Amino acid sequence: MSRELRLPEMGLVVLVGVSGSGKSHFARRHFAPTQVVSSDYCRAVVADDENDQSATGDAFDLLHYIVRKRLRRGLLTVVDATNVQPRSRQALARIAKEHDVLSAAIVLDVPEHVAAERTRARPDRDLPDHVIPRQRRELRRGMRELHREFKRVHVLEGVEEIDAATVVYEKAWNDKRELTGPFDVIGDVHGCRAELEDLLRDLGYEIGHDALGRPVGATHPGGRTAVFVGDLVDRGPDTPGVLRLVMGMVRDGDALCVSGNHENKLVRALRGRKVRVAHGLAESLEQLAAEPEGFRAEAMAFMDGLISHYMLDGGNLVVAHAGLKEEYHGRASGRVRSFALYGDTTGETDEYGLPVRYPWARDYRGGALVVYGHTPVPRAEFINNTICLDTGVVFGGKLTALRYPEREIVSTPARRVWYEPVRPLEARPAAGDGRRASGVLKFADVMEVGGVETRLMGRVSVREENALAALEVMSRFAVDPRWLVYLPPTMAPAATSALPGYLEHPAEALEDYRKAGLSRVVCQEKHMGSRAVVVVARDAGVAAGRFDVTDGSLGAVYTRTGRAFFRDPALTAAVLDRVRAAVGAAGLWEELDTGWLALDTELLPWSAKAMDLIRTQYAATGAAARAALPAASAALAGAAARGLDVAGLRERVDRRAANAALFRDAYARYCWEVDGLDGIRLAPFQVLAGQGTAWAAARDHGWHMEIAGRLAGADSSGLLQRTAFQVVDLASPESEKAVTGWWEERTAAGGEGMVVKPLGPLPEDHKVQPGIKCRGREYLRIIYGPDYTEPANLDRLRGRSLGRKRSLAMREHALGAEALDRLAAGEPLWRVHQAVFAVLALESEPVDPRL
Repeated sequence: MSRELRLPEMGLVVLVGVSGSGKSHFARRHFAPTQVVSSDYCRAVVADDENDQSATGDAFDLLHYIVRKRLRRGLLTVVDATNVQPRSRQALARIAKEHDVLSAAIVLDVPEHVAAERTRARPDRDLPDHVIPRQRRELRRGMRELHREFKRVHVLEGVEEIDAATVVYEKAWNDKRELTGPFDVIGDVHGCRAELEDLLRDLGYEIGHDALGRPVGATHPGGRTAVFVGDLVDRGPDTPGVLRLVMGMVRDGDALCVSGNHENKLVRALRGRKVRVAHGLAESLEQLAAEPEGFRAEAMAFMDGLISHYMLDGGNLVVAHAGLKEEYHGRASGRVRSFALYGDTTGETDEYGLPVRYPWARDYRGGALVVYGHTPVPRAEFINNTICLDTGVVFGGKLTALRYPEREIVSTPARRVWYEPVRPLEARPAAGDGRRASGVLKFADVMEVGGVETRLMGRVSVREENALAALEVMSRFAVDPRWLVYLPPTMAPAATSALPGYLEHPAEALEDYRKAGLSRVVCQEKHMGSRAVVVVARDAGVAAGRFDVTDGSLGAVYTRTGRAFFRDPALTAAVLDRVRAAVGAAGLWEELDTGWLALDTELLPWSAKAMDLIRTQYAATGAAARAALPAASAALAGAAARGLDVAGLRERVDRRAANAALFRDAYARYCWEVDGLDGIRLAPFQVLAGQGTAWAAARDHGWHMEIAGRLAGADSSGLLQRTAFQVVDLASPESEKAVTGWWEERTAAGGEGMVVKPLGPLPEDHKVQPGIKCRGREYLRIIYGPDYTEPANLDRLRGRSLGRKRSLAMREHALGAEALDRLAAGEPLWRVHQAVFAVLALESEPVDPRL
């Protein structure tokens, strides 16, 4: 008859048996090769010989290392070794305990002569005769201890029973990942039956009653399932009524429930254990004493059977009474249950004598949403993909539920204060208390996970040396991090032109996109200013609610490196006031259904931000050329008058003087006097994000240019400037000719050039440049120097390599898009900053700055 071995789906399985008992054969029959960690294999890895007993210590070090790594990742792990000595098994059992997983032992007990015959039949194995008898004695002595070492022990006696055995996997009790909802997760009820009925009705449940009119269940016509976070009992007026209602819902499959610390304590009290009758326990004991004995027994069995936490919806939702750290999700141990029921404390007490809870949610980095209760808060708020739903209904607060996956919070007020709290509810820290700390990006959030995962390019890695440079900038020089939600990517230039006198030309940029399979592009005017990101909130309520900013500021204007654009906060506020007014006048608050916007803009003139650079680098070069070259030309003219042949040299000096004049004219076009806001111009060209939507990816560039034009048209202050653009049909030579003429006209008049961006559907792989800049001939003098147009210089510059720049542009674009996705979705600030930080770090990569 077949023997069924029930094993945990995730955990540690230890095979136990003497040499020759068939452990390796058994492992091959029942487990995947990757699940089995063999001592023989580890011995071969460290010594090139699986029979080298001198390598046993190193082999087991390796074996334990592999077991730890697999269990940390939640993988079933089978250890194939003799494991007849208690210390060998105990070391493995400790590893299982360290990782909070279940452990099982399978003993293969074969007659001694069978093991000896099998061993002799192996030409690669030469064991002394005394080894197997000694191992068998050790196995016999340790059999009584196995049940203390492992949660489950299966002993298979004889070859027939071993060969007939089958393995059946059991899911953990907390593993309900197959249940996908939708769910309504309900916070701590604490005996408030009337409020629970109110909330269930608000959520759309239909409550059923027994013959006595008592609520005994509730069903949602839409098939939703309620999930209770525990603490159904104590303090409130009707603990039996709450239990009767919830027990009925769980029995009928309309609800799930995890245990709270109050259920745990109430069960111990009902069993006669010595517990301190406090914190509302007396009320529950008195109310239950008035119930029939059968109901008390049923309620006690129900509460005693509640588990510590549930994993739901493919692991995307975790419900635990006091919350749960990521490394405990789906695990099973006393430590996990204790955390789920009681949370963690700092060891301190507050002024009310209550324990100070360790703010585990502040450091939470998991992908699963953790919903919990336990510690009353004035309002339910998301922190780092966690939310506390205990809003103190029994203390006169509210009973709160979270609709999942909608993430909608539904609350019903308490009918009265049922229990006076030790600490007033309004004196308790809100869920957002310490939010700034919870939103702080940690160095490990980027470096220890190998970079940042993005929607567009998968994982983008960051070098440590680059990250250190970014760390200094963000920590010392950046704007208030709550506004620092995006950094714009660098942009690659067009492929080098072969046309005489040109380094960049529209033909190459358009050809790049044509080869990529695009049919249309937008050619957008490139303003010669400084890139500025503008984040603006409609009012103080939005600033506080979305960005947790309560100091009166309603946004920020910052540079590509995250620094404040203006040193004077009043000037920043004035710019934001005008932008806010333009957004309102254009009707965009309502049209985009948002209370805040992030805009990508160019702030002009260039001199408003770069005057020191212009004075020390560009103007100094121009002044030196104007002083030296005319004098050199005059000296050469004198030499020529004396009959010396200096015509070639003089011609070269005169060309350099002409080039220097063009160089000065080039940068001077982008400089003018400003006084406060007078003279400042802001040219928006992209709506990055708003509440719930990352508009940068949601709409094509034609839409963005139309919105930018509306903003400029709605501005009555003169601050906002239009960004000119043209749409090009890449299949039409006439369309290409028209935009080329437009570019030539604008650059000849002193314009910087244009940026070409995709329009319409992208290729399936999306691996196209998000934008290609095509700069004008005269503007490039600022970049490459006054004499770059000399034929020899142009020939040399045409050898420039664009590969690194283009790779950098793609990676930074992916990171920027990721930051906006996370921002619009309302993810924690540290998640947004992961991508922002990585963009800043990549800016330290060694790429030719002139590109």
